Amino acid sequence: MHAGLKITAFAAALAATFGTAYSVGQGMGPVVDDEPPARHDTHASGGDTAQSPPAARGSGHAGHSGQESAPAGGLQISEGGYTLDLRTPRLEAGRTADLRFTVRGDDGRPVTAFRREHDKELHLIVASRDLNTYRHLHPTRAADGTWSIPVSLPRAGGYRVFADFTPDKKGAENLTLGADLAVSGSYAPRDLPAPNATATTDGYQVKLGGALRPGAARELKLTVSRGGRPVTDLQPYLGAYGHLVALRSGDLAYLHVHPNGEPGTTPAGPDISFTATAPSSGSYRLFLDFKHEGKVHTAAFTVRTGEAAAAPAQEAPHDSSAEHGH
Repeated sequence: MHAGLKITAFAAALAATFGTAYSVGQGMGPVVDDEPPARHDTHASGGDTAQSPPAARGSGHAGHSGQESAPAGGLQISEGGYTLDLRTPRLEAGRTADLRFTVRGDDGRPVTAFRREHDKELHLIVASRDLNTYRHLHPTRAADGTWSIPVSLPRAGGYRVFADFTPDKKGAENLTLGADLAVSGSYAPRDLPAPNATATTDGYQVKLGGALRPGAARELKLTVSRGGRPVTDLQPYLGAYGHLVALRSGDLAYLHVHPNGEPGTTPAGPDISFTATAPSSGSYRLFLDFKHEGKVHTAAFTVRTGEAAAAPAQEAPHDSSAEHGH
């Protein structure tokens, strides 16, 4: 996955606000919002604007071995001959409805062949423009190439939809395409959450260590605990102990990173290490998905480039799970 950040393999450098993840139905992944929906851990695949530097216009995946990822994506609706066709451009706040879309090739036809990456053919991220609401979803693809998944968004306003995928075609590269989504209802503007180094989600505490710096790779270390005790038996989720999505405040440039190392080669907690490079100065929102005792959780952080996550160690004012979900 991509975002307006270059990432090596996120470890302890990105500090942003994470919210708790939850799963809703078979295709849902981590989520963040004010009214957390019921959680399920079945992720089946059948289910203002900051100027972005040239380097942030591509898309790419960070691997599990600490390699540098491609530039951030999600700023364009079309790239590399592929277009995101959002068939549901509007939803109503607080109501569950199917979000439907297709990915079209340069011939205008829906794409029906995708490579499975991190256990899924496509990863779908939905985030509000104010970065207070976040969803990591895994929709279902019909035979005609139409993707769909039920979704409920708690607040009215502008949202961005990101489709992260790799076409099953020789020479095809991973892409992240983005499209705007409008959610109707009574709109109340919200500020970007304040910078924090500790997020609380579903009874877990996640601490962020490291600093995010533009143009320089830095390690980010996220440490998971519960009840004051370190969690040392994290479970693989989508082939890794943790997944990190970074969104830049303003234009929502997007990046999906994976930790340094793979399950079986690194400890199963409490630390999850990533390496990241910010493409520009500014504020970023980070969302960490991790799995424990059969459930996926999302922790969220807000960070500013050049500021160490550990100072000040301001704890999130509320349970981040209330604003994030799967």
